[in-house]
Amino acid sequence: MNDDLFDTGLEIRKAVLGKEFVEKSLGSADDFNMPMQRLTTEYCWGAVWGREELPRKTRSMLNLAMLCALNRPHELKMHVGGALRNGVTRTEIREVLLQVAIYCGIPAGVDAFRVAREAIAEYDKAEGGA
Repeated sequence: MNDDLFDTGLEIRKAVLGKEFVEKSLGSADDFNMPMQRLTTEYCWGAVWGREELPRKTRSMLNLAMLCALNRPHELKMHVGGALRNGVTRTEIREVLLQVAIYCGIPAGVDAFRVAREAIAEYDKAEGGA
């Protein structure tokens, strides 16, 4: 494993997903799933999110669309909050989800809107968003 990529990834992961969430994920990891936490932090957050060729806002919008297409509601919920932290507006989130509904199907869009609405409400409660 690459400690520099891990450290970079950890910094970005905390900035996007929230320090409390990331520390809880790492703190509750055991011998079985800690390798997955390291892999995710190092490669996803360090090696890819750490690249400067795309802004974090763009990466967040791409993630929202892909997670909807993959039917990953837990990850989608987490990344809606990350998108808001990265400057994606509620209007932009709505537009991404409308695009999902057209290209991935209405059921995917309906589920995505439901999950995003919950995530936005939780974000507003925790972060004091508008």
